[in-house]
Amino acid sequence: MVLTRFGVPTAVSSAMEAYMFLSDWPASQRDAVHSLALKGCLAAVRGDIETETARGLFASWAERRDMLAPDVAAFISSRCGSSHGAR
Repeated sequence: MVLTRFGVPTAVSSAMEAYMFLSDWPASQRDAVHSLALKGCLAAVRGDIETETARGLFASWAERRDMLAPDVAAFISSRCGSSHGAR
């Protein structure tokens, strides 16, 4: 998941969705990392590289832009687990 405008989490669950997300990114805000992620996602859609490789490229780009959403399920389970220890 990535955080879009106003911090709204958006699921990106395939190489095609990641490619579309990156394609819609404003040209004025693109950089070399964006280009690499975009090319990687397209390569995964075409079957030229593993989907996991493209996922890593997309996640790296989103993390650099501080858009990578935290794993909500992991966060909740860690919070529930830590609250039990405080009792």
